[in-house]
Amino acid sequence: MGLYRRYVLPKLINSACAMPPMMALRERYVPLARGDVLEIGIGSGLNLKFYGEAVASVTGLDPAAELTAMAKRRAETLGIDVQLLQVSGEAIPADAASFDTVVCTWTLCSIPDARRALEEMRRVVKPDGRLIFVEHGRAPEPGVARVQRGIEPLWKLIGGGCHLTRAPLELLEATGFRVERAQQGYEEGPRFAAYMYHGVATAA
Repeated sequence: MGLYRRYVLPKLINSACAMPPMMALRERYVPLARGDVLEIGIGSGLNLKFYGEAVASVTGLDPAAELTAMAKRRAETLGIDVQLLQVSGEAIPADAASFDTVVCTWTLCSIPDARRALEEMRRVVKPDGRLIFVEHGRAPEPGVARVQRGIEPLWKLIGGGCHLTRAPLELLEATGFRVERAQQGYEEGPRFAAYMYHGVATAA
């Protein structure tokens, strides 16, 4: 799996996360970011082109060296100054209340300890800041949920640890975030992987 994770998986993730429905959600939510921004799971940098003039700085975290290399090249092409740190979201190297906005898009599914990562996000976001999230997760229909549970072990192997059955809104509320607005529903694609949760939350 070493060669697969190094050479194949990053390209698969970049291609899958650049599909039109996902890019449309990025375009809808990422421009809401303001001030000093922390992006958890920046991946190949697909969100970068959607940050607007209200953003003062962007710090991106991702443990995958191959993906952060893509993000660096993308940032250089766009002329964006972004600090890239090759770390996971469970231990954010920043002081408390350091960021005005935290952006988390299709990241909670693959972080090994999603709850710990959200606790860290809440720690580093300012009291008047917000978390912008776009995630996929557990579908409400029992039949689809059964399929998700059945294929999740294999899916995690081929998808870099991606879980199909996590419940983002429940995780947000359990870690002290207050969901100000949220939508959920299916986007285009296989139903077991296409149930999306997206919105804005603040530290409660």
